[in-house]
Amino acid sequence: MKLEPINPQMQALIDAAGLHVGNLKLIQGQWKFKAVGYLPDGSVIPGGGPLTEQHNQVFDQLDEVLIGAGLGLV
Repeated sequence: MKLEPINPQMQALIDAAGLHVGNLKLIQGQWKFKAVGYLPDGSVIPGGGPLTEQHNQVFDQLDEVLIGAGLGLV
C-alpha cells in the first residue's frame, strides 16, 4: 500500500493492487481513515469498499507502515 498526497490535509490510500480504497484526512490534529468503494459504473461508495470495517479509524501520525498495519494491509 502507499499514500499519495491530494493536499496538505488529505492523502489517498492505494492498496497493493493499485486500487484507491480510501483517504486519510487530517481532522483536529489526527489522521482519520475514510473508506471508499466503487460500483462497476465507477460511482463512489463513501464508507464502502474492502476496508469498510476500518472506516473512521484514527492515526496519530501519517506513517505508511503504522497505517498499513492498523488497517490490516501488511
